[in-house]
Amino acid sequence: MSADSYFQATAEIARAAGEVALTHYRHDLQIDIKGDGSPVTIADRSAEQTARDMVARLFPEDGFVGEEFAAVRPEARRRWIVDPIDGTKSFVLGVPLWGTLVAVAEGDTVIAGSVFLPAIGDMVSAALGEGCWLNGARCSVSSVARLESATALTSQLPFGGTPDRVAGWKSLEDAVQIGRTWGDCFGYLMVATGRAEIMADPVVSAWDIAALFPIVTEAGGIFTDWEGNATAFGGSAIATNALLAVDCRRILNSTVVP
Repeated sequence: MSADSYFQATAEIARAAGEVALTHYRHDLQIDIKGDGSPVTIADRSAEQTARDMVARLFPEDGFVGEEFAAVRPEARRRWIVDPIDGTKSFVLGVPLWGTLVAVAEGDTVIAGSVFLPAIGDMVSAALGEGCWLNGARCSVSSVARLESATALTSQLPFGGTPDRVAGWKSLEDAVQIGRTWGDCFGYLMVATGRAEIMADPVVSAWDIAALFPIVTEAGGIFTDWEGNATAFGGSAIATNALLAVDCRRILNSTVVP
């Protein structure tokens, strides 16, 4: 299949799973707490099962890695990486800044990814060489070139991660015009669509960001782990527009706490 075909497939699966999650949105739900302290509901599980069923039907030889259930053929040449509700804390509070993330990867290369925000109605999709698209219109990162004019986002405060990364984030906050916690997948989409310049998370899982890697890079941005490696599998994430990439990463890594 071509990159364009995977582009379409990730969007279709993200929309189907996201619509399942939406049926539970702003309803009374039992909230369970997972081992890592994060919440999970029937909405997460039902949406992921929808995605799993679609992948099994459409791509039966592929692997599947999701947040809520055990992986299927994780060593397959091609695997689908899904977060059924990225931003579950927002979801359970009735805040609409959550999304369903679907990516397809060959080895460590994410070839296509889509994020559907059901409560807003936005779909953002990208595939290698195919650009990044918001609701069918091509989108790109901003042209802001000065940190003092930039907006920087993260998923949660107090900022997590190591003391060095906490100190780096505080230094970056002091350098930019606006710092906000419009985080989770929504923050990365803000960067990809030119509405913010920086999104940083010190600790992430592959399902949190795999779909976002091609979205940011195909929009003209730079997506790396904290050490500056261009990967969706580094356990951390920094997404920026191209003009601020060097300065942003320099500041985030400039402070060493004894």
